[in-house]
Amino acid sequence: MRRKAIIIRKSSDGKRCVCVDAENFETILAYAKLHQKKFNHVVGIILNQLRVPDLYDKENINKKAKSVTAMKFFKGRSNDRIYCKEFTQDDKTFTVVAVELFEKKKTQKNSPKTTHIINKISNYEYEIIERNAQ
Repeated sequence: MRRKAIIIRKSSDGKRCVCVDAENFETILAYAKLHQKKFNHVVGIILNQLRVPDLYDKENINKKAKSVTAMKFFKGRSNDRIYCKEFTQDDKTFTVVAVELFEKKKTQKNSPKTTHIINKISNYEYEIIERNAQ
């Protein structure tokens, strides 16, 4: 399924960018605004190519979903997640699209509901657009 994603931030060298799914843009940005410091920290980790599995990591549930990752907020408390899709664009820009907010993940293992969300996201393809070009 082809969807649109809006760029919210790029790395200084332009080789990496973080976007938000257009259909969930308002919901995700409202959550990001509520938890701005944590959200900006996770985005910085992505743009600077750092590996911090407690904050951002792959959701390896099966081979099909290998491109799905999660931004992890408040692990051990409300355990909110923003599920993301990673891919490289034709111009070689590594792109992370924040696709769906999942609040209050209750279990360490993935429930059938979580597995469904991850599998659904793995099938998405994106057209990337600039923020003011909506």
